Amino acid sequence: MIDPRLITLRVFARCGTVGATAELTGYSASAVSAQLRELQRVLGMQLLTKDGRGVRLTATGRYLVAGSDALIAEWEMLRAAAMDAGDQVQSRFGLGGFSTAAAQLLAPLAATLHSTRPLLEVQVLEANPARCFDLLVAERIDLAVIVAMQSDTYVEDDPRFEQTFLLDDPLDVIIPSDHPLASRKTVTLEELAPEPWITEAAGSTYHALFTAAFTAIGVTPRIAHEAVEWETLIAFVGAGLGLGLLPRLAPLRGAENVVRLRISGKWKPARRIVAAVRKGSIASPLIQESLGILQVSANRILTTRPEGDL
Repeated sequence: MIDPRLITLRVFARCGTVGATAELTGYSASAVSAQLRELQRVLGMQLLTKDGRGVRLTATGRYLVAGSDALIAEWEMLRAAAMDAGDQVQSRFGLGGFSTAAAQLLAPLAATLHSTRPLLEVQVLEANPARCFDLLVAERIDLAVIVAMQSDTYVEDDPRFEQTFLLDDPLDVIIPSDHPLASRKTVTLEELAPEPWITEAAGSTYHALFTAAFTAIGVTPRIAHEAVEWETLIAFVGAGLGLGLLPRLAPLRGAENVVRLRISGKWKPARRIVAAVRKGSIASPLIQESLGILQVSANRILTTRPEGDL
């Protein structure tokens, strides 16, 4: 197995401070410092040096961390193969993902695993993509569900992670139920372009996706209001303040005066949802089982909404 002190060093290399490393690993700050000092002593290498009030990696430390990527991947592959050979699964399984994925995909996955594998300890953590990658490095979680374009880390280019496509989550239009087009099943963005719109602030991933949808049809939408949470967006639409684009994974949950319509036409905006794991662990029996469950759940939601909007 990999020395836990090396994992602590890798987490420190990713987040840069002892305090952040402690928060991610679950150790105390003093325990993190002790682990790093002990690793230096055992290896006979100076891995850290003073940097103001904190510490930073030396060139030796950076080289060791970068070189350990292949070691970690090899261990993950060996562990996955050993589990598969003995028809076993690990005793603990951590899942992480952004809010909609956590609620709509990871919670049902955890419930299924609790039912089929009652001895398995499953933990679900709601986290943004950057934190999900931190948690993967810290081995707090084993599988993360993220929106691909929300991450500053390009998983396919990072030797620490690998990804699996789960789904393209379409954006639907939500409009007030008394809107003239509310009785339609589908609508084009061109038909609704002159309407007042509600979206997130400029600079956010959702705003970029929203803007790209209208740029594709040669229209600049009139943004009347801004909302960060889906619940807020839905409430604004229900109050008649404008229209919005809502991912199909996000439920309306019986919101008053709001109707969801699918987008038709040449441009159908969607966000790509992927699962990320540590490099080498993709063949783990539990990860493979979980990916299958996630894809079935996602397909069910995509095909039943808006008719089954729960």
